[in-house]
Amino acid sequence: MRVLIAEHDHARYAALLRAAAPELEVLTSGDSAELARQAPQCPVWLGQPDLLASLLRQGHKPGWIQSTWAGITPLLADGLPRDYRLSRAVGIFGQVMAEYMLTYMLGHEREVLSRLVSQVERRWDDRPGRSLEGRKVLIVGVGDIGQRVAEFLQPFGVALYGVASSAREQAPFVEVAALADLPRLVGQVDYVLNLLPDTPATHDLYDAALFKCFQPSALFINAGRGVAVVDADLVEALKEGHLAGAVIDVCRQEPLPKQHPFWTAWGLLLTGHSSAPTSPTAMVRLFVENVRAYEAGQGLRGEVDFARGY
Repeated sequence: MRVLIAEHDHARYAALLRAAAPELEVLTSGDSAELARQAPQCPVWLGQPDLLASLLRQGHKPGWIQSTWAGITPLLADGLPRDYRLSRAVGIFGQVMAEYMLTYMLGHEREVLSRLVSQVERRWDDRPGRSLEGRKVLIVGVGDIGQRVAEFLQPFGVALYGVASSAREQAPFVEVAALADLPRLVGQVDYVLNLLPDTPATHDLYDAALFKCFQPSALFINAGRGVAVVDADLVEALKEGHLAGAVIDVCRQEPLPKQHPFWTAWGLLLTGHSSAPTSPTAMVRLFVENVRAYEAGQGLRGEVDFARGY
């Protein structure tokens, strides 16, 4: 079977895949014109959705696409075909995302940034550090990644709440509520961690009305999608003290334009879409597992329902 790799780091992916599954014929290139020449020869494509979407736009048709990203938004653009199987990266981001969340949650409790300011000012800062124990954490989006983040947070003694498309029982959460319950839940927790995918239902979810429901001591972390947040409303909410701070990993436009208010917003830290990079080794392991399932005509891990968008 021929596999086309469309990735910025295509050479590394090709080497790993050839070592893991030598029976596969791997075609790849860093040149977009060469990729377009190779695409018709390959029934299976592996790579990043933005590069793969440009091949679809040119009329090339795969049998199956394996995305190396958890998000697949570029492949859902209007006018692109949907008559192929699509799977997204799952099961490989849980730990690294949990480490990202914990970094900024612990940094918030221990007031790392303000202590750095104290040092610059040569001011002895002997405020006692706080703990995560007993804090209430809301994970908005309790799918594959959200579930793993919850499991990593559990040993810290936090109370875990979740939001999903519909309410359900799910360990280790005290409650998993529907999206409509978000205003109620944000008013009860110390941390709001957004991990929602990009779907029509998640656009502009975090607006002025919702930020007014937050506890003034709460920290908001967005590592889901930038379109979930109304940028101007977040800046204003921080200014007015509706929440204690925000850590923003994903933005509507990346890189963020130099004139954007996030650069200078009070209490807002930008982390440049660095929260959960794809590990090529883990990605190739998942892909090979899915290749076996694809060849056997079985379901794929992370298979996308085009109607839902994830």
